[in-house]
This record gives sequence, structure tokens and C-alpha cells, in this order.
Amino acid sequence: MNEITEYSVSEISFAIKQCVEIAFARVRVKGEIFGAKKADSGHWYLSLKDENAVLSAVCWRGVASALPVKIEDGLEVVATGKITTFAGRSSYQLVIEQLEIAGTGALLKLLEERKQQFLKEGLFDAAHKQKIPFLPKVIGVVTSPSGAVIRDIIHRVRDRFPTGIIVWPTPVQGEGAAEKIAAAINGFNALPEDGVVPKPDVLIVARGGGSLEDLWPFNEEIVVRAVYNSKIPVISAVGHETDYTLADLASDVRAATPSQAAELAVPERDALRDYTATLQKELTYKYYKQLEQKRSHLKILLQNSLLMHKDKLLVSRQQNLDMLTERLHKSAQLRFKDKLHQAALLSEKLQALNPANILKRGYSLIKKENEFVKSVCDVKKGDFLQINLADGTMDVQVIGIAEQEK
Repeated sequence: MNEITEYSVSEISFAIKQCVEIAFARVRVKGEIFGAKKADSGHWYLSLKDENAVLSAVCWRGVASALPVKIEDGLEVVATGKITTFAGRSSYQLVIEQLEIAGTGALLKLLEERKQQFLKEGLFDAAHKQKIPFLPKVIGVVTSPSGAVIRDIIHRVRDRFPTGIIVWPTPVQGEGAAEKIAAAINGFNALPEDGVVPKPDVLIVARGGGSLEDLWPFNEEIVVRAVYNSKIPVISAVGHETDYTLADLASDVRAATPSQAAELAVPERDALRDYTATLQKELTYKYYKQLEQKRSHLKILLQNSLLMHKDKLLVSRQQNLDMLTERLHKSAQLRFKDKLHQAALLSEKLQALNPANILKRGYSLIKKENEFVKSVCDVKKGDFLQINLADGTMDVQVIGIAEQEK
């Protein structure tokens, strides 16, 4: 018979501890929380269970205070952490480092709880919402720098009324996305009014459609509060038309799609030009109509004066009528000139934003295979480019590229 190795209790406990902690140094465990208790120290002690087993767990105070999920019984979660043993009780437990909701049902429950909390705080109140400026000079966009969303916004703004766009690139789903989205909103608000980077007049916070889990960063408290606290009006365009997030409810205006967000941000240039022309015609028509009415009225007064008064009185009244006619004429002219001046000023603004006029100031548009070149990263040595200037185009070939120092 082989001799069996003899261990002390401490030795066997230490050997098991090493075995367990090496094998399960990093695990993700899905289960339902039950028996959760918060100690006076701030640490949480709880268990995770499924239909067949129970696993003890602990979440230290520092981790628990930063969790995006509130620890409560009945919540189905995925816990990330490590398995460790507790020799004093011959037991093992999961030390939780991260916690996230598992399953759509649990997410919907948490979403409704947050919604009710924010409703009580007034974060969705209509009285707090700001008006979107009629003609913004700069639009700030918080979204992913790649994909259809940013392209749709840029193209729609360019088609309706070319306006400056600044993109603050952020991830729009996954771990850490909520913090970066909130940081972008706060960053735009922190820009100085006369800084090198112009401060936007309106913000668009956008992403494409996705599952509830994909859209979850826009339900996080840090994003909702950033939208609510923004001094710059916010248009939200998160998901598809049927989707909604808490950030949508906190925003000043919600758009069904990113393209609609662009439409809400700027007016249509051609429609505005037509409206200006129509207004000018109406002002001209009303001016001459009013002037004709005054002339007719003065003529009647003159006829009555001739019948009722003698020659001297008639001369005096005639002078008064002439003075009144002149005053009315000048007053009507001044009012018409003021309205016409306002329409002329608006026309000048439209002309200043005309892309052709921008090219006349020395700017140019560069295309490569009918696509606009926005960065030196878009071209390489030997590429053929087309440079569009105010008075024509040039075809050139790239012989070298010098990137700007970062």
C-alpha cells in the first residue's frame, strides 16, 4: 500500500485556495441576485443563483459605489470577477469587480425605474426645454466617426443649408461609451465663445438602430444628466423611429432619425429664399395699396372742403392736406425701406453661405474619384486628384504627402 501524504488543515486550505484562484482568476457568472445585504462598512454581501446552484459573492465598497447597476434581489445579472476561498469557513465566493444587467426583461425593469426617478426630479419637464436656433452657424455632432449616421447628417445639412459641422467622435455602444458620450456633450458646452474651435449653437446626439442592450448607454444616468444640463440645445436621434431612450426624453427635441435631426437643425435654403422673395412682394403690394387708400381719402376730404368753406379756409386746408400727404408718403416710404432692408440683409447672409462665394475667397474643394478629400490620410502618393476653384478645375497628381505634426 502506497503511503498517503499528510497535510495540515492550513496546508490543504492553502493548496485549494491556490488551485481555485489560479483556475478562476477571471470569470463571468450569470445568475439572479438574492439575499443582498449592505454592511455598515459599505461592502455588499449577496448570492447568485440559478435553478441548480448558489454562489456566494461579495462586492467591496469602492467597486459597489461605481457600479452602473443597483444591487437588489431578483435582478438577473452577469457578474465579472474572481473566485477566492475563505479558509475560516471552508467556503468559496465570487469577488465582484463588474456588474451588468442580463436579459431584456431585467433591462426593461431597470429602464422603467430610472424613468420614474428622473420624472420625479423633473429631468423631462417641458418647461426646461430650449428652443432650437433658427439658423445656427455651427452644429456639434456627438456620434461614431464612421458609419451611415454621420454621413446622413453631413449630406442632409449640405443639401438644405450648408453650415459648419464639428464632430466629437465617441463610441455609441459597449463598455465606457456612456462616459465618453457625456464627456463629449460637456466638452462642447465648455468651449469658450471666442475660442479657436467655435462653440456650436446646437448639438445633435445620434446613433443608428440596435437592440436595447446596444442603445443602453443613452439610458445611463451620466448621459441623461449631461443632456439635461447642456446649455446648448440638444437634438437627440438615437435608434429608429420606434426606439426611445431616456436621453431622448431629456433632450430639447427628439428626431426620429439622424436625417430628421439635420432637418430640424437647419432650414431649407431654397424655401427660405422663396419665402424672402414672397415677403418682399407682399410688402411692396401693401405699401402701394395703403398709399392709394390715403390718396383717395385725401381727395374726398378736399372735395368736402371745397363745398363747405370759403376760399381762404380752402387754401389753409389745402396746405394742411399737402403737408399730411407728404408726411404719409415719407412715413410709408420709411416703413417700406426698413422692411426691404431686413429682406436685403437676409439675402446677403444667404449669399455669404453660398459654396461658390466661399470658393471665391481662396478656398478649394478637392475630390478623389468623385469623393471629397477631408484628410491627407485619404490619399497616397501617385493618386490623381481634381481641385475645384472658383473659376475652374485642375487635375493634379500627388507627388508627396507631409502630415501635420500631432
